[in-house]
Amino acid sequence: MDPRPLLYLCVRPQRGAADAEYASFRVAMGLDETRLGAWDLVADPLPADAVERYAGFVVGGSPFNVTTPAKDAPQQRLEADLADLADAAASGRTRAMFTCYGIGVVTRRFGGTVAQDYPEGTGATTVTLTDAGRDDPVFGALPERFEAFTAHKESTARLPEGAVLLATNADCPVQAYRLGERLYTTQFHPEVTPQDFTDRMTFYRDGGYFAPSEFDAVAARVLAAPVTEPARILRAFAAFEA
Repeated sequence: MDPRPLLYLCVRPQRGAADAEYASFRVAMGLDETRLGAWDLVADPLPADAVERYAGFVVGGSPFNVTTPAKDAPQQRLEADLADLADAAASGRTRAMFTCYGIGVVTRRFGGTVAQDYPEGTGATTVTLTDAGRDDPVFGALPERFEAFTAHKESTARLPEGAVLLATNADCPVQAYRLGERLYTTQFHPEVTPQDFTDRMTFYRDGGYFAPSEFDAVAARVLAAPVTEPARILRAFAAFEA
């Protein structure tokens, strides 16, 4: 077993949302603070020796969008760091799971298309594993169909060459894919419970994901959603050392 810890990479400018997201990942992965570190990539560049210092990486979500036409310097630097990490994982030098906003960074880095063709609102959606997903050492921990939380304005419209589609649905055909053996991506949020997701909504009430006046109704639907399974892939990823 690799003695090095894993590292959560924060790409959210909102400090409260970032702290809560780290806690969600840590609980979902069954790790304490010594086994899952945290790094604020919004504030600080990724250390040059990060791949050597950590056994693997999980990348959280963000209100940033890859398709934003004019990005400020911090977002440009952050996306460059994430793209370099994706290169390292795709080449097998480390392992990484990029979630939500991160799937767009990976898609663009490897020549796929990120577009606003398949947005999903704030709430639960049914996701189905592909044959490759059922056979995958990480995604195979999931049932064939499961509920997961989404809230995104952009998504992968065309997979990068060589990507293996792992999960899909009608509203957003690319829900998860793998590049190589050690780079994973998800469009949905694998780390959150219904309460976690409801709490996170408070930070993005005016973020354009739902009408602010509908907050209570959306929150009620989220809290009632039967989302229990996605954390399985994070626990499998934490144990995965291929």
